[in-house]
Amino acid sequence: MSLPPLDRRTMMRGMGTALALPWLDAMAAPASAAELASPTRAAFLFIPNGVHRSDWAPTGSGGSTVLPNMLEPLSPLKNRLTVLTGLDHNNAKALGDGPGDHARSSAAFLTGAHPVKTAGDDISVGVSVDQVAARHLERATRFGSLQLGCEPALTSGSCDSGYSCAYSANISWRKADTPMAKEINPRRLFERLFSMGPTGETKAARAQRLASRRSVLDFVRRDARRLHARVGVGDRDRLDDYMDGVRDLERRIEQVEQVEQAPSDLAGFEPPSGIPGQYREHLRLMNELIILAWRLDLTRVVTFMWANEGSNRAYRNLGIAEGHHHLSHHGGEASMVDQIRAINRFQMEEFAYFLSRLQDTPDGGGSLLDNAMVLFGGAIGDGNRHNHDDLPIVLAGDGGGLEHSGHMRAPKGTPLCNLHLSLLDRLGVPAETFGDSTGRLSGI
Repeated sequence: MSLPPLDRRTMMRGMGTALALPWLDAMAAPASAAELASPTRAAFLFIPNGVHRSDWAPTGSGGSTVLPNMLEPLSPLKNRLTVLTGLDHNNAKALGDGPGDHARSSAAFLTGAHPVKTAGDDISVGVSVDQVAARHLERATRFGSLQLGCEPALTSGSCDSGYSCAYSANISWRKADTPMAKEINPRRLFERLFSMGPTGETKAARAQRLASRRSVLDFVRRDARRLHARVGVGDRDRLDDYMDGVRDLERRIEQVEQVEQAPSDLAGFEPPSGIPGQYREHLRLMNELIILAWRLDLTRVVTFMWANEGSNRAYRNLGIAEGHHHLSHHGGEASMVDQIRAINRFQMEEFAYFLSRLQDTPDGGGSLLDNAMVLFGGAIGDGNRHNHDDLPIVLAGDGGGLEHSGHMRAPKGTPLCNLHLSLLDRLGVPAETFGDSTGRLSGI
């Protein structure tokens, strides 16, 4: 006697933990082609302090695009991305407000708005593009959006020439005066993704599991055995591969928690348990959690601040002891320029690694990269100049039917918000304008 198909929202549950499932053959057949199609996801990845701009721009376009050494790690994925030059963020400029380019950069990056200059509680900037998308898509997933980072989510104090730290430490804004809290701890994000119900896993159950280092899989094992008994061989293999991946990610987080943390590069910040001492591992753990959340369709919109704007992080993994922000003001001094080049090259290597992981992760009939739009960059062009035109922006992935040309130069002064508006179109979010947009960005 055949069993009824599984619901696509089936979850394995136990002891306050819930584990969503990947697509299985045993699940109910889609009612339409639209339901069968994988959803389009969007990620907005932010880097601070600009780049060494003279080493950034590709030559040529389309199939003849030649990437410079700084962007060379992206070469294997050149047909899956477009380096966009010529884009501008006018509202990140002073406009009469004097110094504070770093704070204005992060505040304007996804809002396209000019922040009110204040270090008090009267902050105001604008709703960010990710939150416009999240409001439209939130009913389809458990989380409307995820906000991630590698440095603390400050909300008060003065961080840049009279601008609130809230501007420097956040790129996602739910309302003009309300930044979305970001998560920087991989363990806490993991627990959030796999908790059950609005209040999450009970404190007692979580404490029991963490104290004994038991996996979330241990608590859903009974449901897992029940599923194994009712699905075919192919689905059993998919379940095993998926659960192995979850456990491997959990084990990596546990290894971070068990080793002594390296000294923080963030003055006055004590990293809570679960934050890797090695920056590369921190980035990669957070990226793996993005992939997991997308694979399980827990959310379709993510922002990830690789560092707060104005960050003075030291890149000791690269042999660089001086702070990033300090080095960005190199004034042409050769040794400082070389270190900035090394930092920018590292950023490109990690971005390329994330894209390759998306490309290697199955999703529907293709990969996650086939169904994702990933915007990478910042709202300072050259860190030494503090300019907000000709921004370092890369758009990757084929989600929403994006078309890539390797390199596209927009007309001088084209607002970055024209790109944001175009991405909203690709996500199916109706909008006539966004921020200071003057129209859609054609050619993508």
